[in-house]
Amino acid sequence: MTEPHSPTFDSLGLAPPVLQGVRDAGFAHCTPIQAQTLPIALSGRDVAGQAQTGTGKTAAFLVALYHTLLTHPAPAGRNRTSIRALIVAPTRELAVQIHHDAETLGRHTGLVHAVVYGGIDYEKQRRQLSEGIDVLIGTPGRLIDYYKQHVFDMKHAQVLVLDEADRMFDLGFIADIRYILRRLPPPERRQSMLFSATLSYRVLELAYEHMNNPELVRIEPDKMTVDRVRQIMYYPAMEEKVPLLVGLLRQSEARRTMIFVNTKRMAERLESVLKANGFHAQALSGDVPQAKRLRFLRDFHNGDLAVLIATDVASRGLHIPDVSHVFNFDLPQDAADYVHRIGRTARAGAEGDAISFACEEFAVSLPDIEGYIGHKIPSAPIGPDLLAAGLAEGEPAPHRRRPTRGGPRRPHHSGHSGHSGGHSGGHAAGHGGSGHSRRRKPRAKP
Repeated sequence: MTEPHSPTFDSLGLAPPVLQGVRDAGFAHCTPIQAQTLPIALSGRDVAGQAQTGTGKTAAFLVALYHTLLTHPAPAGRNRTSIRALIVAPTRELAVQIHHDAETLGRHTGLVHAVVYGGIDYEKQRRQLSEGIDVLIGTPGRLIDYYKQHVFDMKHAQVLVLDEADRMFDLGFIADIRYILRRLPPPERRQSMLFSATLSYRVLELAYEHMNNPELVRIEPDKMTVDRVRQIMYYPAMEEKVPLLVGLLRQSEARRTMIFVNTKRMAERLESVLKANGFHAQALSGDVPQAKRLRFLRDFHNGDLAVLIATDVASRGLHIPDVSHVFNFDLPQDAADYVHRIGRTARAGAEGDAISFACEEFAVSLPDIEGYIGHKIPSAPIGPDLLAAGLAEGEPAPHRRRPTRGGPRRPHHSGHSGHSGGHSGGHAAGHGGSGHSRRRKPRAKP
């Protein structure tokens, strides 16, 4: 992602402890988002940046935040529970990742960090806050919970960061964000930085209402992130999807692969089938306990977990570096989600592979996806050598009540309950490779 003539961190005039943290992290030249936002932020001005996860925006706002806190004394009258900086993230996983990066970049600053989020360690997090911290990272709900209990206060905060602001809207947190913003010092008495995958009208409205005349920086619009990804499309029949997936996973010797599906039920089905056929795979869904969810992500980061299966809802806000392959087992029903999914690979200037299945049920989304990214996705034939034979079925997923919230859902049609593939039955075998599904006619009204 760095460019030949991009500035170095040494040339930015950073406070020495901050520069040492940058060197510890192994950074030398700025990425485009860092090169354009850091001169603005280091001068003390507010900035609203458009950038994808994986382009270096976390380092950009952390470097600016530390420089500001080290070059400006803490406000007079600040007490032990008054924070100096607040970073708000939409998801637990992103908050944890920011905290991890903060510990590296801020190691020499002497500033105390904490991260708070729901689902785990309530009393431990509470005690840490009550002991006094400088930089607080957290998700909206848990931040407000502790704030209302007077565990910390924000009246002396000098820096605010809103990360992935567009996801705040998507996940329904905007009322919580406004609650937090209205309890901070006024915009002219703090520095604010906002980052978002898109600077949409609603994000810009939030920026102009709660920031001090922010400067806008746009780096790589959403559609452009697909350029570094090798994309390929297959057109399987429904009963070919799982054999094709297993065949391709074996061919690629999957070590850090993400598979996207449209429903939690399909994620659970794939996890069972892949495990039965020798893959170390886990499904990431919203009802996985937080401790286990973090362990899955840690194992995936470390390379101990080869395959992570997720819906768009379950994966939002995840920061997962070095993903080599992304599979769209189900094509998303929203074109922007296609770009979001395949952007999990080819991060920070690397290359990656995105393999998609346009099956009978979800191929209807393909024209919108290709229109959104501005080109036709190359396709490849499904040869017999790609279809794994003799697959184990896997254990049936335990029956659960259908969730009222989650990924996109379509009505289940008769005969399609087994569309995960791996076993042909009922009318599915009769389709062969026709590419057309037979829909049951609606029942006549009495």
